[in-house]
Amino acid sequence: MQSVDIDQIRSLPLFATMAQENFDSLVTGAYLQRFPAQVELINEGDLADFLYIVLEGRVELYSTGNDRETTMAMITPVSTFLLAATIKSACYLMSGRTIKASRVLLIPSEDVRRVLDIDPGFSRAIVDELATCYRSVVKATKNLKLRTAVERVGNYIIRLQDKSDGADMVELPVGKRVLASMLGMTPENLSRAFSALQSYGILVSGPRIEITDRAVLVAYCKPDPLIDDMTS
Repeated sequence: MQSVDIDQIRSLPLFATMAQENFDSLVTGAYLQRFPAQVELINEGDLADFLYIVLEGRVELYSTGNDRETTMAMITPVSTFLLAATIKSACYLMSGRTIKASRVLLIPSEDVRRVLDIDPGFSRAIVDELATCYRSVVKATKNLKLRTAVERVGNYIIRLQDKSDGADMVELPVGKRVLASMLGMTPENLSRAFSALQSYGILVSGPRIEITDRAVLVAYCKPDPLIDDMTS
């Protein structure tokens, strides 16, 4: 790994407070892999052999059942995924594949659990990480259960604009099929939601969304930090 990769990993909240020698042992025992797009990294039901860190690219977490498939999350650099399965030495509840060419660091799960037992800073960071993940799941469930499809799409656009420093023009980071799955709807319902929202301050042109009147969009969609704030 390049030193910049190590610095980025070290700066993640999960690793920031652990002892240097323990961090070094995790990195030394890890595997840095390059994957082209559309490579299956993990399969749901398999035992969690590794903790994954995406350094470049993008990974889609998804699940299947009853001849259906749904996108659960998109993992972007630099971030970990599937920590809970690693800690519990349990099976993955989701599958994962690369959406674009990616560099991924694989840390053996047994190494993670070994350091967990001896490093208080790492242990506390894991508790914080898992608590944040739990709260994110609660917020995602509220988003699905308390909002219409149109409101979910509208609030997604508002969050996307916030991440773009308030830019009037934003671009969808994923395809519309994947976005529909992430928001719990069919592609047809997503298309209808985009059409409906054009009466509430947006214009849609392919993957590009122009926010023409944020005040109107906010008034209709009613963003709520207890749902939309993913930082706490």
